Amino acid sequence: MKKSLLVFTLTFFSFGLLMAQEITQEDISPLDTTYWESSFSAGLNFNQAGFSSNWKAGGVNSVAFGSIVAGKASYRKEKLSWDNELELLFGIVRNEGEQTRKSNDRIFLDSKLGYQLSEKWSSYFSMNYLTQFAAGYNFNDDGSRTLISKFMAPGFLTSSLGFEFKPSNTFFLRIGPFSPRFTFVTDPEIINNVPSNYGVLAGDQVRVEWLAMQVFAGLDKDLSENLNLKSRYTMYANYQTLSLENIDHRLDLTITAKITNIISVTLTGIGLYDIDQDPGVQYSQALALGILYKVDNKK
Repeated sequence: MKKSLLVFTLTFFSFGLLMAQEITQEDISPLDTTYWESSFSAGLNFNQAGFSSNWKAGGVNSVAFGSIVAGKASYRKEKLSWDNELELLFGIVRNEGEQTRKSNDRIFLDSKLGYQLSEKWSSYFSMNYLTQFAAGYNFNDDGSRTLISKFMAPGFLTSSLGFEFKPSNTFFLRIGPFSPRFTFVTDPEIINNVPSNYGVLAGDQVRVEWLAMQVFAGLDKDLSENLNLKSRYTMYANYQTLSLENIDHRLDLTITAKITNIISVTLTGIGLYDIDQDPGVQYSQALALGILYKVDNKK
């Protein structure tokens, strides 16, 4: 298993190295950035509430902090393309009398190599990675907490080979009929609190699903001058266990409203169905007001 993962990873990065060599051929100056478009944004938000001991309207003293870092880099030359995306989110909240808890936690990386077939269609090979920064807990009534997740427990590394439909710069749809996925649970104690172990067999740290399909769609659109909508949908189906209840679905949504050049309101939400994690639909939502810095060189 480990050898298969090593060979698979080396093959992808060797492919990426060949791409880099192609990009830096003599006909392209090392300082030439005309084939690249990139964007970067970083944001911080802070919320605090305090009440006196005789405050009759009720309330609890609290402090909350959140952060987001996101970036994109895309290369285009003739029929060749290389798209990369990074998204990092982390937030915590502390209510008086309670332990510190997470309000947001995500690490997402995506890289895709594409070859244009027509005006709107291309073939592609991609890899994306999803996990979290910090440990996640269930908080019990007696004040104790139970570990249910952490960095690389679970972690997901998904590759995909297929075709992409991209009618505009704001929307894409990838259909990958061959999409192997590696699910990692690197902490052997997790299974004691999460019997499903996120689909990884007891005693193992990695589950490999070779025969599977992935559908991946993304939308990044300015609804108005100061309002942006960004969404990402992923469907994953293992051919060997194919049924409606065994198909994974995940929807990530971010709406950003700019108040001034650096102050914005951000609403994030996640909807997730994965029977290897829970038989029901999971969801999370966060609303934040804070500072957001953004820069890009889009043409």
